[in-house]
Amino acid sequence: MKVYGIPNCDTVKKARTWMTSEGFAFDFVDFKKVPPTPSLIKTWVDAAGIDKVLNKRGTTWRKLDDATKAITDETQLIQLMSEQPSLIKRPIIEDSDRIEVGFTADVQAALKS
Repeated sequence: MKVYGIPNCDTVKKARTWMTSEGFAFDFVDFKKVPPTPSLIKTWVDAAGIDKVLNKRGTTWRKLDDATKAITDETQLIQLMSEQPSLIKRPIIEDSDRIEVGFTADVQAALKS
């Protein structure tokens, strides 16, 4: 299992703490040190959908100019997320045959199933 995110993100911290306490073995991948490639992001988008992977609620999105925010082409949005990983909803949890985005009660239940 792999958990992707930014170590100082509160949601990522909660997810890592919970996963450790529940006995999950996982590798943490820091977006800041190892930015995800467009092909990896495409895998996440194909599994979860662009609207779930692209974080439009964060500061990074709000700081973008209107022309960039108006982009609707999935390939361009994936490239943008690769260049600015803070635009990716965190954490991304990869577990053999599934992808979970974010850390909610539903994600916790899915991981336990």
